[in-house]
Amino acid sequence: MGKYITLLGAIISILIGTWGLAAWWWDFKALLKGAVPPVLILGGLAALFAGISEIKDSAKAKKEDTEKKK
Repeated sequence: MGKYITLLGAIISILIGTWGLAAWWWDFKALLKGAVPPVLILGGLAALFAGISEIKDSAKAKKEDTEKKK
């Protein structure tokens, strides 16, 4: 029974969301214009930190390999 309630809730949510998107399209568009740049900045920072961490890990692994060969 719980599965059907979840499915019904999902369908109702989709219908209300579609109605809301149609009714407030211009507000939604303004929200996207304001939200996309910060999301891109935060995503770029996360990728930058991940890349730096990967470079550090690679350098550390290379250093350990050279120490093992000695």
